[in-house]
Amino acid sequence: MTNLLRDRDIATHLHPQTNFRRHEEFGPLIIQQGDGVRVQDTDGRWYIEGVSGLWCASLGFSNRRLADAAHRQLLTMPYQQTFAHRSTPPVIELASRLIEKAPSPMSKVIFQTSGSEAVDTAIKISWYYHAAKGNEQRRKILSRQGSYHGSTIASASLTGLPNMHRGFGLPMDTFVHVSRPHHWRGGLARESERDFAVRLVAEIEATIEREGADTIAAFFAEPVMGTGGVVVPPAGYFELLQPVLAKHDILLVADEVICGFGRTGNYWGSQTVGMKPDMLTCAKGLSASYFPISALMLSDRIYQVLADRTAEFGGFGHGYTYGGHPVGAAVALETLAIYDEIDVVSLVRARQGQLQDGLRRFANHPLVGEVRGVGLMGALEFVADKAGKTPFEKPGRLGARIAADLQAQGVLLRALGDTLVVAPPLIVSEEELAQVLDALETTLARITEPELAQ
Repeated sequence: MTNLLRDRDIATHLHPQTNFRRHEEFGPLIIQQGDGVRVQDTDGRWYIEGVSGLWCASLGFSNRRLADAAHRQLLTMPYQQTFAHRSTPPVIELASRLIEKAPSPMSKVIFQTSGSEAVDTAIKISWYYHAAKGNEQRRKILSRQGSYHGSTIASASLTGLPNMHRGFGLPMDTFVHVSRPHHWRGGLARESERDFAVRLVAEIEATIEREGADTIAAFFAEPVMGTGGVVVPPAGYFELLQPVLAKHDILLVADEVICGFGRTGNYWGSQTVGMKPDMLTCAKGLSASYFPISALMLSDRIYQVLADRTAEFGGFGHGYTYGGHPVGAAVALETLAIYDEIDVVSLVRARQGQLQDGLRRFANHPLVGEVRGVGLMGALEFVADKAGKTPFEKPGRLGARIAADLQAQGVLLRALGDTLVVAPPLIVSEEELAQVLDALETTLARITEPELAQ
């Protein structure tokens, strides 16, 4: 059965973020069911899902309440659109709940089905907002090298990862990237985190001056970079940055697609790093991945400008067929209720020490350059030479080897090049987290010399 499915997958299925020729050779790991934080493949092997699928299965894989919420809504109202004055009860309730929980004052919520769509919507709204104020030339968007914001043309342009641009002719020329806020990798000798933050913000201000403040619409930032390798910004970064953006009327957009709903040890990553955004995108944990849904929240300052403009135009020319899907909204509402009941922030804080301390015990491994993380997200970055922070001649091979060794032990972690990331479901137990760390210790004990890593 497994071989038949694998062959059919290779024959018919185009996989995102995948080397197609390698896939033709090896095929997929086929997952057929889940229970708690574990998933089972079609050969009957169980694995701890150590990255929550793609950072998103925050309540695990067998939450009956979320399945029941979807079922009830499917029986009541399986679909209704939200264009032109229509709505449904779960959508209205979800918008209200999100506004109540926002990390800074927000006024309205618009729904989509993915984080990429939420980011795209935020880009369009930033353009719409400035044009409505008579500043049509404000088209440029700032983001950081190493950031990840999505896979659509605009959100991939916003993303600061070269692999998202190669072969596509991206990024578009209205997207400008500034330095990655990674102190270990980008800091100068003996430069403190605070001094590094001061230097980065000075670079951003210089970029604004070079590009022209009156051409820039918004600055997008993940509170903690996820796919870029779990990069936590240096102390004081957003505290110093926000007055610069405010001075030039450049909107600050928090991309909370990965960080939201407890992942960093606060309900929002913005609270962890001191961001006070004008707009906020969220997805993934919004429904614990039980239904595709995302949201963009925006401040009243933005809404009032948009509202006047839509009155002038006779409507808002934007939306998605499945934006505000009632089943997604019902599942998200139940997800938020569960987060409240289990006190998700306290739950993460109770486990974060075990994860962060557990990862730090590998700091002296000869191939581990840096251990970093916050809350229930962490990373190990592997290097050929610790002193020089030198990458391997063949990037990604060690990361893939480590991930494969862990998989053989029943633990699924994700290698992003030669950075290994850990982000288990937020309901992970102490024992399950210990199993992840023990498997990692076993794997790393087998690979201690650079030549063995190649």
